[in-house]
Parts: sequence; C-alpha cells; structure tokens
Amino acid sequence: MACCHHYAHTEGGDAVFSVDISAITFGPGALAEAGDHARQLGLKRIALFTDQRLAQLEHVGIVHRSLLAAGLDVVIYDEVAVEPSDASFLKAAQFAREGQFDGYLSIGGGSVIDTAKAANLYATYPAELAAYVNAPLGEGRPVPGPLKPHIACPTTSGTGAECTGISVFDWVEKGVKTGIASRYLRPTLALIDPTTTYTLPRAVVAASGFDVLSHALESYTALPHTKRARADRPTLRPMSQGANPWSDFGCEKALQLTGQYLKRAVMDASDHEARDGMMWAATLAGIAFGNAGVHLPHGMSYAVAGGVRDFRAPGYPQDEPMVPHGMSVIVNAPAVFRFTADACPERHLHAAGWLGADIQGAALDDAGERVASRLIELMQFCEIPNGVGGVGYHEGDIDTLAAGAWAQQRLIKNAPKAVEEQHLAQLFAGAMRYW
Repeated sequence: MACCHHYAHTEGGDAVFSVDISAITFGPGALAEAGDHARQLGLKRIALFTDQRLAQLEHVGIVHRSLLAAGLDVVIYDEVAVEPSDASFLKAAQFAREGQFDGYLSIGGGSVIDTAKAANLYATYPAELAAYVNAPLGEGRPVPGPLKPHIACPTTSGTGAECTGISVFDWVEKGVKTGIASRYLRPTLALIDPTTTYTLPRAVVAASGFDVLSHALESYTALPHTKRARADRPTLRPMSQGANPWSDFGCEKALQLTGQYLKRAVMDASDHEARDGMMWAATLAGIAFGNAGVHLPHGMSYAVAGGVRDFRAPGYPQDEPMVPHGMSVIVNAPAVFRFTADACPERHLHAAGWLGADIQGAALDDAGERVASRLIELMQFCEIPNGVGGVGYHEGDIDTLAAGAWAQQRLIKNAPKAVEEQHLAQLFAGAMRYW
C-alpha cells in the first residue's frame, strides 16, 4: 500500500495486513441485550464469568436477568482473581470443563474477560497450561481451532480485552506475567455499556485510562507491518502484525479522546461525557492493538507486575500486593518513547499533539521529549506513582526486571527498532523515577 512512506515495501517484508475484530454493540443499555444476543448465537447453557465484588453489583444483575429472560440455563462463576494467576486460570478451566457449557459470557475488567478466554480454550482443547502460552516461557502451540461463543462485557474503560485475542496472567512460579495469543481467543461479541464506568473509583479510571493511552501509542509507533518478515503461509500471519493503515485510524482517535477526556474522567465521576469518551477510546484502542500489537511498555510491564513486593494501589483490593496493569505499563512509557522516537519521530510528534502537547515549532529531534513530557504531566495529574521506583523497585532490581521483560519476545520484536536485553536494563534505569 502506497498511502504513506511509513508503509513502503521492504525486501522480505509482508505487503499484506489483516483486519480482525469482534462484533461490537456499544451504548447505554447494551448489557440488557445480552440474552437476545446469546439466544441468537444458539446458546442454551452459558457460564457467566465475573468476580466476587462485581457479582454484588447491578451490572451483573442486569446481564443475569437478561439471560434468564431469554430462556438460558445460567451458571455464575464469580471466583475470578483480580490480575489472574496460573492457578486461577486452571481453576476456571476446571469449572468450564465440568460445566459442559455451550457458551460463555464475561462481565468485568480485563481479568474477568481474559479468564473466560482461557477457560474456554482449556475446556475446548484440554492441555497442560504451558501448551498455549507464548514462547519462550511456554510452548507457544497454536490453538487448534475455533472456541465456543464468548460474549464479553467490559466494566472498565481500559483493557480492550473484549476486542483482542490475548489472555494475560501472572505465572507465579516464574515470577512474571505472560499470556496466550490467538485469533481464536477473540470474543465473538463485545457488549460495551459506558454506564458501567460511572461508579468506578478515580484510581481505577486513571490506571485503566493509561492502559488505553499506551495501547494506542504503542500500536501507532510499532514496527510497520511491511518490515515484519513475511510468514511462510498467510494463515500464519501473526495477530500482532505491526502498525498498519487500519490500526492507525483507531490509534489516532483513541489518543485524541484520551487527551481530551482522561483528566476529566479521573477528576469527576459525574462527568458522564468524559467517562463515555474514555470507554469509546478503550474500544478503539482495543481494536487497534488487536490488529497491530503493542511493544516495550507492555513487555516491561509484565516484569513490573510479576515481581511486585508490597505495593498496593488505592482503589484496588488490598489483600495482597499488586500493581494494576495500566499502572505497570505507564511507569515505563516515558523512558521507552524517549528511546523509540528516533525510529519514527513524525509519529511520536503526531501522538504527542493528539494527547494535548504543544508541538508547534518542534523539530523531529524533540519528538521523544515532547511525548515523555506530556505523559509525565498526565501521570502527575492522575497521581500515578513516580516511575518504577514508585511501585517499590530500586536500582538493584534492574537486571531482574530486564530479564523478565526480555522473556516477552512477542512484544519486544514489535518495537520500532532493534532491542537487546541491555537496552531493557537501560530503559528500566531511565524509568526508575521521572520527577
């Protein structure tokens, strides 16, 4: 495609890109449509995945009543863990196997949606946990075929999990987060109701909003699909195929919406325009990174979240240490985009401008600092911890963090420039604190 020089064909690169998305229903009241959609999919016995806190809220009640009114046999699974682990994935998969369901519905944040994806996979194609987990941590086996229908209903404006074929978990034994990636994991239908965000604590809106931001910024600055080696067969083209003209549309609008609405959504729960805007941004960014992939901030985040010692974020469960996903991503981002800017400075400048930075008169050499400065400004306003050090790490942890991130090769290889393990150590050093 000759739409711009960024996608100029390269020797051995892939001239073709793919577009895969879930069917999407968006708007206030979407949750109440769950039963009709499930019946249209031919479902009769459905597993409703959520967590114990959400199970007490009206959002789950609306969905449950809709499914029952449609004549479905509904079994609720409310034991999803926030930031799921290998153990919680296996427990959910056992429930799914024993339940003999013909479909799934998940209502919650990314943890709930990802757990339902994994349960669907391991119940449909039983295997050891490592079988489908991304290499080199797991075996990276391809998912054998289609899964049972899955309706995903997000309740946070951030993960985009309802639009992607990615399922992330904390592999406790290995001390790192990792995941499973396959087009077959992508939910059949996303029911996205922005009213679910109106009661979220500001800290949750902030963390999830930064996940939106980083999805879009990473996808927009990812390695162009034309520079990724052509797959041996078209059906082996990776889901994280690199930046492409389709993903660019979603990235641009998601960044603009985030620049416009993130601060407002965090500041004022009654600002429904802002919270609706962030939910739409999350949807667009989810579609974008589901077709382009993310890179270094997310790859580094898995090490940050997986090795947490005693950090507990406000607004989240306090029973055990945890760095919320969006927070674990954004604490790395300013350092990363200073590093990647020279690979595609125009894109970094465009992104900075969409996020609200003043880029008038900026030279290409300024691109990395303009992006980083705007990210730091937003982090400070939203009370995000001051870098990796702010969530409990110190300089003595850098080599361990770099090794954990280096294991995320699916993400590392999607960066716009070549990255070695020593670069990751330098990036973690630069991310230790910003102000």
